[in-house]
Amino acid sequence: MDKKCWKTKIKAQMKAANTYQKFFDPTIETLAEILQQRDAAYEDFIDGGAEIVVESKSDRGAINLRKNPKLQIWSDLNNQALAFWRDCGLTPAGLKKINEAILKEDKKGSSLEEALKKLSG
Repeated sequence: MDKKCWKTKIKAQMKAANTYQKFFDPTIETLAEILQQRDAAYEDFIDGGAEIVVESKSDRGAINLRKNPKLQIWSDLNNQALAFWRDCGLTPAGLKKINEAILKEDKKGSSLEEALKKLSG
């Protein structure tokens, strides 16, 4: 998915979670860029044979196994994206941090609800 599609999707998810604010736009922009790069890295990993482990030759000629650098790049980008998702309230922990006041407000009800309850006795 390209950056523009990711931005649209992220904003829609944030609006659904009731966490979207205009000041999040630079964060959304960065997250969309990370996700676009992550998707490209994953495609590159798949196109390269999707090998999790690759052989590498040391200076002394020994052959060692190591994690595929393409997979490592994808993993690093995914971890970066996760941190941004959390900051945007798109994970359970992130949503709780951002919306804790709203969640508490919902439990006690709005001011109008409280006033109506008092009037009705």
